[in-house]
Formats: sequence, structure tokens, C-alpha cells
Amino acid sequence: MEYRTIIRILGLLVALFSVTMIPPAVVSLIYQDGSGLPFLLAFFLCLFTGLAFWYPNRRYRRDLRAKEGFLIVVLFWTVLASFAALPFLLLKQPEMAVTDAFFESFSGLTTTGATVIEGIEYLPKSVQFYRQQLQWLGGMGIIVLAVAILPILGVGGMQLYRAETPGPVKDSKMTPRIADTAKHLWYIYLSLTIACTLAYWAAGMNLFDAICHAFSTIAIGGFSTYDASMGHFNSPLINTICIVFLWIAALNFALHYAAATGRTLRGYLHDPEFKAFIFIQLSLILVCFLVLVQFGTYGTAEEALDQAAFQAVSISTTAGFATADFAHWPAFLPILLIFASFIGGCAGSTGGGLKVIRVFLLYLQGKREVERLIHPKAVYSVKLGDRAMPERVVEAVWGFFSAYAIVFVVIMIGLIASGMDNITAFSSTAATLNNLGPGLGDVAGTFADVNDNGKWLLILAMLFGRLEIFSLLVLFSPTFWRS
Repeated sequence: MEYRTIIRILGLLVALFSVTMIPPAVVSLIYQDGSGLPFLLAFFLCLFTGLAFWYPNRRYRRDLRAKEGFLIVVLFWTVLASFAALPFLLLKQPEMAVTDAFFESFSGLTTTGATVIEGIEYLPKSVQFYRQQLQWLGGMGIIVLAVAILPILGVGGMQLYRAETPGPVKDSKMTPRIADTAKHLWYIYLSLTIACTLAYWAAGMNLFDAICHAFSTIAIGGFSTYDASMGHFNSPLINTICIVFLWIAALNFALHYAAATGRTLRGYLHDPEFKAFIFIQLSLILVCFLVLVQFGTYGTAEEALDQAAFQAVSISTTAGFATADFAHWPAFLPILLIFASFIGGCAGSTGGGLKVIRVFLLYLQGKREVERLIHPKAVYSVKLGDRAMPERVVEAVWGFFSAYAIVFVVIMIGLIASGMDNITAFSSTAATLNNLGPGLGDVAGTFADVNDNGKWLLILAMLFGRLEIFSLLVLFSPTFWRS
């Protein structure tokens, strides 16, 4: 294991991460909220610590194997999220314990959107901005991880896309070099953020709120500058803008790249995952709308449609924004939406969950097994569009699903053992493992009442969900640590 090379890379990353403390300090200066000093202290702590790790190892540039790649990927999220907790530990408002500070920073950087803070609108502007910025940076990290890095390690949804896929997704990468891939992704991600900001601003948000909510919308994070989330604005237009950009962010960013470079939308129309995603989204909206109308939850059909569409899209894409308390919706809707978050967004998107492509392949595999029972001697293949999927890919999807289910059950039982009731344990595990945010029961609002042991378990769930399970699970194997 090339530990010194890994330390050099992490040191450089931490030093670069220190720059993210400057924008909140500038916001503090603009709004004179008196919270700039903790961010400046965090800047210097990150910078000096990063340089202290990097400088002694600066000449170690060994070639890294897949094993080192897995370790770097895991350490990237754990180390940076840990340093991201520094401002929360140093701030006087909000005054946070160590566990709460780590919970908030990990939730932000993994774009989970669960929070332990109450009275968000009363926080200093710099703190509000910092929380949103964490999600935006985490969302970009997810895209680069999912599209450029994990495929090389053989993990993630993008290995399903090969040369036959429309667009530039070839050999699991959009361009021959990771740096080029990351650069193109940054352009797309930044362009979408600017477009979302302008749309929110034009719809009536002030510029600060527009920037902050664009950060968490494109990252599919769910943090807001208000306790009432998007419900604070009480605007169907803002809700519609949010829905549109959540859909865009939940799609495979490789398709966005193909559309941007080829100047055609043909790639979307021919992509099986895109078709499955749209079908799932429209079905959820329709079901929620019909149930809300049947129970007369809202005064008019238009209001019911607005609320149904927003909550269905927000929860199913794992954003977690709210305009209403969906936990108190009638019948089966709260449980339906929680289960919808298990599907999540598309592979190569900022969404969480299992990913649409995996769920679609699980459905196709189940359908094949039923057909085999009817015609035992017939030969069936799992086809994604017109392309037959290799058995290795189908096996990998089943393996991922099994690992996901096992991790879910273990964490949920751990939460119940810590004293949490069954509904809260189930929904909080789903909310963090799917990187969703809000849950049911005692975590329908915030996670402030969860005990410290429970919060650390949920932090672990966030990491498992964000790192596609196997990237973190592989570190628990004794074989991994053998040279």
C-alpha cells in the first residue's frame, strides 16, 4: 500500500479545501453578522494541516492500484467532511456539540440534507451560506466520483454504460482522461447552477436565497435557509422551477454532456434509464395527486397537483425539500414516498438511492425468471434497450442490491438497539442511506433528538449511501489489507 502517496494526495486535497472557508467569511463581511472569524480560523487550520501532510511527501508519486483508489475515495469524503465540521465547532451561533457538528458537515457534503439545527432562518448569513455551499461542493464531488473515478475501480452505475450507449460514454469515461472528464462536468454543473439561480431570482427569491437554493437544488441536497424549506416562499412558480431543475440534476450527467456537445436531445430519447426515470416520476405524481384529491387534503385540485408534484419529485429524487409535512399526508403516501427514495436518481447524477438503472435491471431480471418458469427450455437475456446485458453486470446489480439491503437492516437494528422506535429507525435509515434527509416519526423535522450513538450510525449510513456501498464495504475485508 502506497501510504505516503495517499497522504500526499489527501494533504493536497485538505489544503485546497481550505479555500472553501473564504466565501462564507466574505458573506459574513458583507452582512456584518459577526461570524467571519471561525471561518478564517478554519481556513488556516485546513491550510496548515494540509500542507503539513503534503510537504514531507511531495516527492512520492507512485502509481496507484485499485486498492489505493478505494482507500483514497473513502478518505476523500471522511477527511474532508471532518474538516468541514471545524466551523460548526468554532461558531458561537449555532453552538454545537462535536457529534452534531460532524453530523451537519457529513450531511452537507454527502448531500443528505438531514439537519440537527432548528431556527435556520435566524442563523448568521455566513452559516446559512456555508451549509448550502457544502452541498454544492458535495454534489460536484459525487458527479466526478460516479462518472470518472468509480468506473475505473469497477464500482458504481456507470460501468453499465459502454460503447453502445448513445453519447460520449465510452469505456466508462466520457473522455480519455479523468481530468478532462472532470473539467467538462464542472462546466455543466456550474452552468446549471447559474441557470437555476437566475430562475429562482426571477421567480421572486432575493439573490442570496436564489444562490443558496440553487446550490442545494443542483446538488439534490435539500438544505434550505428556512425551517419551512421551499414552503416558506409559498409560490407554485418556485415549486415548478425546483421540480424542473431537480429532474435535470437527477439525470445522468453524461447525457447532459452529450446534449451540450452534440447539440441534440436524441441521447435522452434513446436512453432506457431516462425513459424509466420519467415513467416512475409521472406515476408517483399521478398517484399522490389522486389520493390527495380523494381525501380532500387541499382546497383545490390545482393546489393538490402543485403539492403532489413537488413532494413526489423532491422525495423520489432524494432532494428532501418540503412545501408540506408529507409525513401527515393520508393513507399510504408517506411510506410510498420513502420507498420511492430507494430508487433515487439516475446513475451519474447527484441523486442518491439504488439508482434507476439498477432498479430497472432488477425488474428485467425478475421478469426473465418468471418467463423461465413458464418456458424452462427457452433462452432469455436481460436487454437494456436493444442491447443484451452481460451476465456479469446482472450479477453485480444483484450483489449491490443484496449489500444495500444488508447494510440497511444492520443500521436499522443498531438504531432500534440505541432506543429509537421502529418507524423512526426505519425512516431515518432510509433518509440517510438514500441521502434523502427528512424521515418519519421523530425525524420528520430535524434529527436533533436522536442520541449521539444513533447520529454516528446515521453518519455511517450517509457514507455507505454516498460511496455506492462497495467502495466503503471493501475496506472491511481482511483481504483488502493484505499486500
